[in-house]
Amino acid sequence: MESLSYQTVLVDQDKGVATVTLNRPDRLNTFNRQQSTDLADALLRLDRADDVRCIVVTGAGRAFCAGVDLDGGLPQGGEDEQAWRRAQTMATLRTWEMRTPIIAAINGAAVGMGLTYPICWDIRVAAEDAKLGFVFTRRGLTPEGNSLWLLPRLVGVSVALELLLTGRIFSGREAAEMGLVTRAVPREEVVPASVELAREIAEQTAPASVAITKKLFYRYLESTDRRSAKSEELEMFRWALEQADAAEGMAAFREKRLPNWTDVGIDDLPAGLR
Repeated sequence: MESLSYQTVLVDQDKGVATVTLNRPDRLNTFNRQQSTDLADALLRLDRADDVRCIVVTGAGRAFCAGVDLDGGLPQGGEDEQAWRRAQTMATLRTWEMRTPIIAAINGAAVGMGLTYPICWDIRVAAEDAKLGFVFTRRGLTPEGNSLWLLPRLVGVSVALELLLTGRIFSGREAAEMGLVTRAVPREEVVPASVELAREIAEQTAPASVAITKKLFYRYLESTDRRSAKSEELEMFRWALEQADAAEGMAAFREKRLPNWTDVGIDDLPAGLR
């Protein structure tokens, strides 16, 4: 993978896992246009790197991201605002189209935009004592970042309405209880636990299998055609069965060793999933 350097995010890679760190700790990693653009570009480039199997996103210092930078002069209209919105869309909605899983390592406060970003990613691990909240109504705003569509699908209608209407702050521990994050751990364990999970994906799972599973999962989340989904699932299962990784996965299981997966690029995936 090419070396990536940005003004507001740090990117490190080790053994198939890329860690992206929001790096504005003096501003609690709040989003301005530059950080949104840097994050979007990093995610896109990492997804195109065949040697990156999983991405972990976390925050520098004591916060994950405390929302939008209210003092940063968010763009209002014109090309600046359009560019910022494109970056925001890339880092949220378009991540559903990526083949690479993204894990949010929520190491501290995540409110407003600092929470609507990670709920659009694939897996979330939070610090038990982290303060989370969809605080928009408490600021005279309305929820953004696709949260009105997505949050009910993650935690159910009643819980989602409570969180969105009250805008209240809740803990990482409570987020795990409601299913918003997959697990809550002590603050110092958030990044190690997330990297360990990412490494499990990188080492134990076949690249094509993960890419197809992620892409189809989000496609079906928006579909009501159960029969077509079942038919396409079977088609993809048959495709995977014919690939070298299927035989390697079985052999590694029998021999009790780590698999040696083939290098599968975007162009190697079935048509319609590239």
